[in-house]
Amino acid sequence: MSTVSAASVDSAPATQCAEPKPLRPCCACPETKKVRDACIIEKGEDQCSELIEAHKDCMRALGFKI
Repeated sequence: MSTVSAASVDSAPATQCAEPKPLRPCCACPETKKVRDACIIEKGEDQCSELIEAHKDCMRALGFKI
């Protein structure tokens, strides 16, 4: 019976952990997204233009082209 040592299991390439994952639009600006979505559900899109613009500004600040 062969056994696998802990060193061979944990020896994943270091580059996998060192590279940051790109930020996806769905995960960006959760604070403004949550408030915007709640407003749209409760009041409708027409009543939430300021919150929608605030979320767009946040997304643009993170480099997304909106």
